[in-house]
Amino acid sequence: MRVDRAWLGVAVLMLPTLLVAMDMTALLLALPQLSAELGATNVQQLWISDSYGFMVAGLVITMGTLGDRIGRRRLLMIGGAAFAVLSVVAAFAVSPLMLIVARALLGVAGATLAPSTLALITNMFRDGRRRGLAIAIWATCQFTGGALGPVLAGFLLQHFWWGSVFLVAVPAMALLPVAGPFLLPEFRDGHAGRPDLASVGLSLVAVLLTVYGVKQLTVESAPVVPAVALVAGAAIGSLFVRRQLRLRTPLLDLRLFRNRPFTAVLVALVLAGIAMAGTGLLVTQYLQSVLGFSPVASAVLFAPMGLGVAVGTMAAPALARRMKHTTAIAGGLVGSALGGLLLAGVDGPRALPLVMIGITVLALGTGPLFALGTGLVVGSVPPERAGSAASMSETGNYFGGSLGFALLGVVGAVVYRGHMDGTSDSLAGAVAASRRLPAGQGAELLHAAREAFTASLHVIGVVAAVVFVASALLVLTMRPPTRTTPATLPDYEATRA
Repeated sequence: MRVDRAWLGVAVLMLPTLLVAMDMTALLLALPQLSAELGATNVQQLWISDSYGFMVAGLVITMGTLGDRIGRRRLLMIGGAAFAVLSVVAAFAVSPLMLIVARALLGVAGATLAPSTLALITNMFRDGRRRGLAIAIWATCQFTGGALGPVLAGFLLQHFWWGSVFLVAVPAMALLPVAGPFLLPEFRDGHAGRPDLASVGLSLVAVLLTVYGVKQLTVESAPVVPAVALVAGAAIGSLFVRRQLRLRTPLLDLRLFRNRPFTAVLVALVLAGIAMAGTGLLVTQYLQSVLGFSPVASAVLFAPMGLGVAVGTMAAPALARRMKHTTAIAGGLVGSALGGLLLAGVDGPRALPLVMIGITVLALGTGPLFALGTGLVVGSVPPERAGSAASMSETGNYFGGSLGFALLGVVGAVVYRGHMDGTSDSLAGAVAASRRLPAGQGAELLHAAREAFTASLHVIGVVAAVVFVASALLVLTMRPPTRTTPATLPDYEATRA
């Protein structure tokens, strides 16, 4: 009965995880329609798109540690209830400013969800095998939701108004306050002090400036402002680190980085995020602007990338029973490198099959990292630090994605401009320019631009392969973590409030 209740609790945790991921990616298709109806400018569209992610990135560390202090179940239910209310507000927004504010507040609520759900899993399962399976299901829900989000958005936008994409998460969030007290344990660190507000402010500003600088590098013609933001973020981040090292009860326990497996997996998560985000960015553009698919069709064709990760995460526990965790993770990353090399061969009539197979293989190989690696991160620390460890894992994922869009996006742009001899800055610009030229010249420009973009996809595929191989070598260097004994984990019955 104890295990049955625990798995019912996992179901309660997984549903919002799935739907929030769907809600996030669904906005990508809804943005043009809602911008037109609300009259949003280009700058306002950027803030509608990015305000949620900025707040999640800036507050996930704070929320993970806050859950350790006030109770992970309590924080989860508060965040879930706030997310449900704010989703309704966003759905019925009447102005761009109202939607931007709602999205930013949704980010505050969203920052409570991932670290709380992941940390609660560590409390609900004392057995490492069951805990690993639960973490694999958790990761599967995240990536499945991200893959299905655009497909769901296409259906909703065809039959309903743009606000419907925000309402998808409301039922799942409303379920948390109802079922949470009966199915989820409560856990808090009784020895933790009050949160250090100065540390909260420093971490928030440092992360926001860094993420802003990285994102703006891909859109600013002059890199001065992004560079200033990155330097300021690094300076404030160093102040944050120095403060944490002096405090007796820091907001973020940097001593966790002394654990070699913990640090190695976090770095691998960042590197994998860079490779996946960069390839995803170019593949989605390739499907639309080179192969000519519509946004909805491109979303469907791109879904195997998210579904591939989901399948890989679900297969990870079975692999872990047959080999060492590090071997399974490294082997998967080598497989991802092969997927990147397949993208390097995309061209001609076999382009679409190679793209589909390439992104599927690439994504499939990352599954063991996201499932077993995340398990290693939260399993390498005592239970009272699980929230802090989970927040670091989520921050690593987010930074990896942001860096991938920025760094590999810049690499792709440089390769494209080099092949175009400076006559075009982007494929989208070339497509627009070709429509204003005579038919022959327009067709010639479009052909050259598509060839140049295909070359940039080849380069990014090779870069991704190198990054995955480097990640595999890094993971192989780490020592196997000490297994946590059942005596060190809280009893599920005893932690129920």
